[in-house]
Amino acid sequence: MKKRKLLLMNLQVFATPLNATTSAAEGNNLSAEMKTYYSDYLIDLAGPRLVHDQFGQKHPIPKNGGKTIEFRKYTPLTKALTPLTEGVTPDGNKLDVSTITATVNQYGDWIMLTDVLLLTAIDNNMVQATELLGDQAGRTMDTITREVINAGTNVQYASGEVSSRAELTKEHKFTPDCAYRAARFLKTQNAIPFDGYFVAIIHPDVSYDLMRNQEWIDVHKYATPENIYNGEIGKIGQVRFVESTEAKVFAKTGAQSIDVYSTIILGKNAYGVTEITGGGLQHIVKQLGSAGTADPLNQRASVGWKAIKVAERLVEQYMVRVETASTFDIGAN
Repeated sequence: MKKRKLLLMNLQVFATPLNATTSAAEGNNLSAEMKTYYSDYLIDLAGPRLVHDQFGQKHPIPKNGGKTIEFRKYTPLTKALTPLTEGVTPDGNKLDVSTITATVNQYGDWIMLTDVLLLTAIDNNMVQATELLGDQAGRTMDTITREVINAGTNVQYASGEVSSRAELTKEHKFTPDCAYRAARFLKTQNAIPFDGYFVAIIHPDVSYDLMRNQEWIDVHKYATPENIYNGEIGKIGQVRFVESTEAKVFAKTGAQSIDVYSTIILGKNAYGVTEITGGGLQHIVKQLGSAGTADPLNQRASVGWKAIKVAERLVEQYMVRVETASTFDIGAN
């Protein structure tokens, strides 16, 4: 569980004009404090968007490790059913570790800021651009993870009344039984819960139908409401629900071309993701004139983000995708 940290801004950091530069500039003469502030600000803005990331195994970006990253998967130990003999030390067991290799990719975007805009705008354009880019970076990386885990092999169509996505009708909404069935499957696979609960990532259109059920318990009614996940809205049985507008929607794929909604229900270590800290997400600022002779009149500055990202499913049986209809239809996301 991640808690969003509060950024305290020292106004003296901005005492130097933002567009100050020198002919010998290397492209970024922001003070160290400003660099740290904007980098932390970008990560804080992107973080809340990473709903699908928060339940994966976190792996740092390897330094000088090439374009591949290794996720580790541990095989459960077999039962120790042989009685011990008095005074005799039994043979020990061994860790059975397998690795899953994934190739990291780079993503990013940037915004150009002109000298006229910097001089005449009322708002701080650097802050405004960083806010937009942070939101974009978070949604981009969240979608990358979402697509990977939604390609999992375990699928439950509503409560099992049908056997394919194309057979789902408007009547096949998400009910408490959908959650109970998915939790039962994860238990039979020995999936490890998060503090006693499995977690579901659910779309607001689907939670709209589910929250009207009398079995639903709102998050503010928890006995310990302080230990909640980013986006958590409530629970049913042994499943806690986290809401995201980025939850997968398969547009027009059900019966009569209705939208089909994916609700991912999972346990620990079902998938792995790279972290956004430690170089996983970078904030990049180029000052006016930083392009040298390519910008001889100091007319262009820019602010952008760059990220290294990969997500990988590690244990298929630790997650299940529940596909249902909803009262609403929104199209693909």
